[in-house]
Amino acid sequence: MVQSMTKTDTRDVASTVAQIRLLKEAGCEIVRVAVPDRDAAKKLGEIKKRIELPLVADIHFDYRLALEALDQGVDGLRLNPGNIGRRDRVAKVAKMARERKVPIRIGVNAGSLEKTLLQKYGGPSPDALVESAMAHVRLLEDLDFDLIKISLKASDPLSTVSTYKKISQLTDYPLHIGVTEAGPPFSGGIKSAVGLGILLYQGIGDTLRVSLTADPVLEVKAAYHILRSLGLRSRGVEIISCPLCGRSQTNLSPVVQQVEEALSGWSEPIQVAIMGCPVNGPGEAREADVGIAAGKGVALLFRKGKVLRKVKEGEMVAALLKEAESIRKNQ
Repeated sequence: MVQSMTKTDTRDVASTVAQIRLLKEAGCEIVRVAVPDRDAAKKLGEIKKRIELPLVADIHFDYRLALEALDQGVDGLRLNPGNIGRRDRVAKVAKMARERKVPIRIGVNAGSLEKTLLQKYGGPSPDALVESAMAHVRLLEDLDFDLIKISLKASDPLSTVSTYKKISQLTDYPLHIGVTEAGPPFSGGIKSAVGLGILLYQGIGDTLRVSLTADPVLEVKAAYHILRSLGLRSRGVEIISCPLCGRSQTNLSPVVQQVEEALSGWSEPIQVAIMGCPVNGPGEAREADVGIAAGKGVALLFRKGKVLRKVKEGEMVAALLKEAESIRKNQ
């Protein structure tokens, strides 16, 4: 399941709802919102009524915010029992969540580990993250609560992988995976693809979020690209395009950009090949749902393995889009 988090002020209901709707259109399946104070918590019910996605409240420090979020009807809580405070406060949250059958995600982050563990391990090591998470698991279990999901995130992909591999050997609770604070879209997307790709390939992870310093819609799109590359989920258009070299006789860069922009909002799984190489071009175009193999000033237009016709260079985009739309309608 693909998750993201709003980047609006939760107290601004209209903006938050608008962003959640955009996330849903992009394929988001679970959405989390920050709850920094009581005003934000009291808006959760209104937000919940206006959206269709499961709503998770992100709680820190004040257990009363978790209780208010539950009163507002949220579908899940994300909290770190370690920063909620005394056991009796955690117990109140667990009791109310159990009565309402609302799951709690134990969210452990390298940037907010307990000082005792940082001193014990000399920093936020995988062992420190796992020990923190398992202590919180035991606390909730002692309180007769087992609707638990766990996340243990770090900004380093390999540390993240090591941490999740360790926790996956200790518990069968669902795992929410992600490389936290991954960075801006390009570098952050690569770090997330490396970390999440390794974990998913090994069968680790039940929900995921790609954390980027960017529009959260990009997080969702990046998540689906990662899942599709591993054959786990298929959503939206996949473009296979030529990297261009000295054999290319047509500048396909603007063609790729125009096609990508035109099809960016599609949810249907369609593969489009845009090739300009006489070596690999025809083969790649033939294997895609729709594709072109461009030569000098002209291109062969393919659909489902068959050559349809030749098209002029200036007609390539329109021809591709027309055939892609035809496939979309017939799916």
